[in-house]
Amino acid sequence: MVVISSAELRNNMKKYLDLARTERVVIQRGRDESFVLIAQNNASEEDLTRAITVDDVIDRVREGLTQMFEQKDVKRRA
Repeated sequence: MVVISSAELRNNMKKYLDLARTERVVIQRGRDESFVLIAQNNASEEDLTRAITVDDVIDRVREGLTQMFEQKDVKRRA
């Protein structure tokens, strides 16, 4: 496993995509976020069951935005 920054990934994308064919590449973004880069054919069954579709992401974003605007409206009325 290799841990790199998002800037390092951006600067050396090909290197880390090639490396991800054989091992996990962890991308650290700031202090609180990290992502794992692996080749799809290396993805375990567990990884695939945790995956979500683009449609799921869009639905969750819409739901979050709706909640955010509803909270903002409640604060305005108060």
